[in-house]
Amino acid sequence: MGSNTIGKCFTVTYYGESHGRCIGVVIDGCPPGIPVSESDVQKELDKRKPTQDDVSTPRREYDKVEILSGIFRNYTTGAPISMLVWNKEFQSDVYKEFKWKPRPSHADYPSAIRYGGYADYRGGGIFSGRITIAFVAAGAVAKIILRRSGIEVLTHAVEVGGIEAKKSQSIKMIKKNVYANPMRCADLKAASEMEKTVRRAKDEKDSLGGIVECIVTGVPVGLGDPIFHSLDSDLAHFLFSIPAVKGIEFGVGFKAARLKGSENNDQYEIKNGKIVTKTNNAGGVLGGLSNGMPIVMRVAFKPPSSILQKQKTVDLRTMTETELEIKGRYDVCVVPRAVPAVEAVVANIMADHLLIFEGRAEKRG
Repeated sequence: MGSNTIGKCFTVTYYGESHGRCIGVVIDGCPPGIPVSESDVQKELDKRKPTQDDVSTPRREYDKVEILSGIFRNYTTGAPISMLVWNKEFQSDVYKEFKWKPRPSHADYPSAIRYGGYADYRGGGIFSGRITIAFVAAGAVAKIILRRSGIEVLTHAVEVGGIEAKKSQSIKMIKKNVYANPMRCADLKAASEMEKTVRRAKDEKDSLGGIVECIVTGVPVGLGDPIFHSLDSDLAHFLFSIPAVKGIEFGVGFKAARLKGSENNDQYEIKNGKIVTKTNNAGGVLGGLSNGMPIVMRVAFKPPSSILQKQKTVDLRTMTETELEIKGRYDVCVVPRAVPAVEAVVANIMADHLLIFEGRAEKRG
């Protein structure tokens, strides 16, 4: 299995580059008879489009999906599902300089060494956030699979540029508010402050990072394949494949290091005939297995590396220090557009583990 494929049962293979002809994905292992249409996939892809010029990249792509195989009369056939989106609105000339003058904090320099100078550097190539089109398209199919079993994946921005959303946002408020504002934040007051902060950073020719939270509900007990394909390790594996991700935590995350066992432990109780925990500090995963509680994770995104300020770099041809000034169309903050990407990636991994779980249950039955 190549490094561009993930999953054991529901496998996702990505292809394409930011300024290449297209971005595409091949899904293998999807069961037949799942109702999927182009409009289902398009609905998810539309969520990752730039929200508005003052908080997102000015690059405008229609990102219209084309399903090439694996779906017939709006149902999956059991054959590999191939989908793609054509790249059209790109400007590659501004990237010529970066082949020899790597942009600070981008993958330009290590990829030039790794691929011997043959990598497609336009728009960042395979290191661009545009590759998440493939993740979101596959996630659209995965979410339909999950819904059959009552599993739902919800994602929202909880921090941008140091502005934090209230921690008391309910599932209802997340569903209602996230796509009602450009910051994709369920706390509308915080969303307004985030937007102001992003605009200020844009005026300063700078960028901002932030945090996206993802919640998975309706998860049965026992999903996961320890040790090296445990549920949380597989989720982290795919989440770290989203460009600009620098950290992931489950439940209380790093805060657990500052708690006592008596404070951190999730004690059990029975509610309505079901075993649950009084708290959810573990974030729904114990020993790499789902414990039936909502899976809660937070994903940290660094500020976009492309800023419109002069920065120091080197010229790889002459091995001398120099400066560069980046021109082009860039996000000031990737968090709003990362929300559907995180949701899709989590859905893909959850669908993979659900199908593995169901397959084993059938064998036992």
